[in-house]
Amino acid sequence: VQLVESGGGLVQAGGSLRLSCAASGLTFSRYTMAWFRQTPGKEREFVARIFWLDGTTDYADSVKGRFTISRDNAENTVYLQMNSLNPEDTAVYYCAAAPSGTSQGYNIWGQGTQATVSS
Repeated sequence: VQLVESGGGLVQAGGSLRLSCAASGLTFSRYTMAWFRQTPGKEREFVARIFWLDGTTDYADSVKGRFTISRDNAENTVYLQMNSLNPEDTAVYYCAAAPSGTSQGYNIWGQGTQATVSS
């Protein structure tokens, strides 16, 4: 079972990045997928999630209206489109998976991808 993030990089404020997370070894369509982020010295924080059953999405207030989470079950991939980026969005972004029908929460994590926004 593996989640592999990609798409991070360096972008100027106001720019965009699209993160991808490719899943393998799991029944992807049965997992709620989410993105979290973390900066040095801070707790990992929730960014967005997309539910396995109906594709319903949730966002942190700090990214609402700027970020969009989506999934492609045929490709076993979840995406995070990040627009209107600002330096406060600089972080390592992690993909996570939570199995449906259990209370395990997010028990599969990727290794993270760095996104850096310059002012």
